[in-house]
Amino acid sequence: MLDSVSHDFSQSLALVWHHEYVNALVLIAILLFVLVHVRTEGWSILKHSFVFLLLAVLSALASSVSYFLDMLIPARILDEVAIIIVGLLTIRLFGLSLFRVFLPSIRLTPPRILEDIILVLAYVAWGMVRMSQAGVNLSGLVTTSAVITGIIAFSMQDTLGNILGGLALQLDNSVSIGNWIKVDDISGQVIEVHWRHTAVRTRNGEIIVIPNSLLMKAKVTIVGSEDVTQWRRWIYFSLSNSIPPQRVIEGLEKALHEAEIPLVSKNPAPQCVLMDYKDGLSVYAMRYWLTNAQVDDPTDSSVRVHIFAALQRQGYALASPALDVHMTAESVERDTQLHETELALRQRTLRQMALFATLSDEECAHLAKTLTYTPFVKGDIITRQGAVAHWLYVLVSGEVDIWYEVNKTERKLLTTLPAGHVFGEMGLMTGEPRRATVIAKSDVECYRIDKPSFELIIHSRPALAVEFAHILSERNMQLVAVQQGVAENHDQHQARILDGIKRFFRLGG
Repeated sequence: MLDSVSHDFSQSLALVWHHEYVNALVLIAILLFVLVHVRTEGWSILKHSFVFLLLAVLSALASSVSYFLDMLIPARILDEVAIIIVGLLTIRLFGLSLFRVFLPSIRLTPPRILEDIILVLAYVAWGMVRMSQAGVNLSGLVTTSAVITGIIAFSMQDTLGNILGGLALQLDNSVSIGNWIKVDDISGQVIEVHWRHTAVRTRNGEIIVIPNSLLMKAKVTIVGSEDVTQWRRWIYFSLSNSIPPQRVIEGLEKALHEAEIPLVSKNPAPQCVLMDYKDGLSVYAMRYWLTNAQVDDPTDSSVRVHIFAALQRQGYALASPALDVHMTAESVERDTQLHETELALRQRTLRQMALFATLSDEECAHLAKTLTYTPFVKGDIITRQGAVAHWLYVLVSGEVDIWYEVNKTERKLLTTLPAGHVFGEMGLMTGEPRRATVIAKSDVECYRIDKPSFELIIHSRPALAVEFAHILSERNMQLVAVQQGVAENHDQHQARILDGIKRFFRLGG
């Protein structure tokens, strides 16, 4: 009796076993071997494939049990399910191997959406084949389901629009993975283009899903790609219309051309434009080209900081809203107090520097009143080697690098000056061209001393020329050694500087 039952169950198993399974399993094993050894995510594919195979085996076993129990309809259904699962798995693995292993190996990289659509069509074709073998009249089904097809197409028009839109975007290569795009108020980098949507990662780290049909209808701006390497940005600001525009434009363009600001292109160079006259103000825009679309706001901020500092160096301030201002005795008294505090701070700063330590209280107070506040931003070129400028800088905060330019492409770092030092003194004392280039290593604050401010002091006490010559000689020996390759005699060097001071300030003797 037991042998008879075992024989009957073996016959049931034989009914659900198909010879095509052997070919399918061999092909599945080969494709899995290729994917696991070539693709980095091959082990994930292997796990999913085992899950599908397990479902197929369970369906086949359930079909055998149904046959054994004479439940023919469930048995046929479960047998068909096992066949369909094996077929879908074979199609899936073949598609992955074709599009992600074989085609890339011959340098063909079709769009991902094309892979998805072809696989979906293959799944549909496999389903129709199984339906045909099950006895379904496909021609009759097609001809009698026109209304149903129309209803389905109408209800799925958005989905079909997304599919066709994604396919069009990929085939004409208008939007590619890695592009930086802007759609309405959405701005970010394209990370995936699927059959239904395009995924965009914003600069905030968010991933926004945009239907492909929307990309086909909306205006898409590509701000960064292999073809669009630079993106022009606009920085707007307003100044009083009493300030000559030509001075503003010339000063700001020179400052930004010389400044070393990361991600700001040198070609084309930044350009300052007078945009409009509005509400009693002059509206300007600084236009520059950004070389990395991802870092837009931080670079805009850096450019604004440089503009602000450059305007302060020129003695200009950003315009305030046009309002009626009523002065009071309290505000005048407060401004006077702040002015006196600032003068005291300037005098203490001058007293701490060897170049001005021998000045009398009256001379120091006079010089403090004539100082000009001059801020610079990190990367600004404060003085250029070879330029002629009759003033020096008192470094109040920050650090500056002193560079000797050997030629147009080579320069040597001489030293880094911290706060509490002066530089550019030879230009003030002797009128000589700048012997080195000074670049702001950090954001710095300086006071500038011009020749007219110092001329009254040195004419009233010519003996100061000897003291200044001694101090300048000590400070200038290193630079002379670098420029000439040999060290100059100290006394001769001091005498030469003293002679330059006397000639520049027209001192007798």
